[in-house]
Amino acid sequence: MKILYAIQGTGNGHVSRAGDIIPILQKHGKVDVLISGTQSDLKLPYNVNYTCNGLSFIFGKKGGIDYLETYKRSNIKKLFKEVSSLPVKEYDLIISDFEPVSAWACFLKNKPCIGLSHQNGVTCKQAPKPSKTDLIGKAVLNCYAPSTYRYGFHFQPYAKNIFTPVIRQEVRNLSTENNGHYTVYLPAYGDKQIIRFLSCFPEVQWQVFSKHNSKEVEFDNICIYPVNNRKFLESIASAEGVLCGAGFETPAEVLYLRKKLMVIPMKGQYEQQCNAAALKMLGVPVLKNLKPKQFKKLHKWLQEEQQYEIDYPDNTSEILAGIIKKHAQEKSQADTVKNVADSPSEFHNLLMKNIFVKAD
Repeated sequence: MKILYAIQGTGNGHVSRAGDIIPILQKHGKVDVLISGTQSDLKLPYNVNYTCNGLSFIFGKKGGIDYLETYKRSNIKKLFKEVSSLPVKEYDLIISDFEPVSAWACFLKNKPCIGLSHQNGVTCKQAPKPSKTDLIGKAVLNCYAPSTYRYGFHFQPYAKNIFTPVIRQEVRNLSTENNGHYTVYLPAYGDKQIIRFLSCFPEVQWQVFSKHNSKEVEFDNICIYPVNNRKFLESIASAEGVLCGAGFETPAEVLYLRKKLMVIPMKGQYEQQCNAAALKMLGVPVLKNLKPKQFKKLHKWLQEEQQYEIDYPDNTSEILAGIIKKHAQEKSQADTVKNVADSPSEFHNLLMKNIFVKAD
């Protein structure tokens, strides 16, 4: 069996999960790997067969997505070329972790695509949602990487096709202790804003991992480190608590390690708003932003003890085996396709139509 496993490269979560998924897939056949996106700090210890520009959301420094920079770096013409040239019909099975190049290549060529991502967990009807619905954000989650079949990961198994998180073996193997410091990872905020906020709590030792700094720097009780997987895991394993964005992998790993957790969802990022709603139901406090109005809530969290009795079993092999058994024999649909885009402009219109029609 020939398998294409396609990974979204915006952020570190998809890539870190892939490190455990790829060797399992390799037991079922020959695996080619595709990565698209430009925001991951991690590198896979496996050969990457396709490296694509894709569609990346660019982190800003004020707590959200930098949409202007995202627009500047988007290249529909290049994306169309990547989608058109990807030989998806050569593969027996295509699994996409919210990766748009492979997903849209399958969509345009009527090739079955298995969506296996946290985003599929977020969009399922039974999963927790914020009180205020972001219609465009919801539509983007549904249409950014279309798939024939959807399986998801979430903090809890809210539905039949939703599974608990993939906890990396290197996290499962960590020895934990409490050295009293707090680990911070807020990639959507700039270092100056983080330092200004945390310096108001001089009694706490903060270890901040930054996407915006390439060297280690100290400011009184605050240490700034460039993002490094090994050091980050060591910091979490020995921390009293973790303050991070409302992504998926990091909060899930913190819950698994039973450390104190507080999250700050990114502004204008519907997925993280949904994550925050789910975490809040589990008893995790949510901070709105890094403004003085949030001091009281952070101070309360620092003073409290929190224990999470959450079990995330090591069942990734069983999940993948079940998906492969169910879909491995499926064939492509008819060669004559309905959703044809013969040019970058037609592809752009198709992309926008799918997003905004779903938003309505």
